[in-house]
Amino acid sequence: MHSEMKRRDLRRSRRGFRIRKGVRGSGEKPRLTVFKSNVHLFAQLIDDDASRTLASAGTMMKEFRKAGLAKKNKEAAKQLGRALAEKAHAQKVRAAVFDRGHRKYHGLLAALAEGAREAGLKI
Repeated sequence: MHSEMKRRDLRRSRRGFRIRKGVRGSGEKPRLTVFKSNVHLFAQLIDDDASRTLASAGTMMKEFRKAGLAKKNKEAAKQLGRALAEKAHAQKVRAAVFDRGHRKYHGLLAALAEGAREAGLKI
């Protein structure tokens, strides 16, 4: 069982490297990356050329806790995408490259991207 878990983790990391190999963010078109913990979602816009984070948002923010969206679900993901897109517009960023990592583009990731698109961020 231990070796099976190691193989699964190795496949996951290789898949992530394969995806990230073709995804590169710049100042005009940063990389939108998503991190999923057991309870929360976090998203960042990263400028890989300057090695800095332009904007970030997460379901642990006060706005999400007050709205009752401080959990990992599709509605929270959609609102997170909208919040990140609003922060991007404040930085004059209109487009981003979506970095899904080792995960499939469905469920929470698709909802987050859809929310960002609805708020005007071109992905």
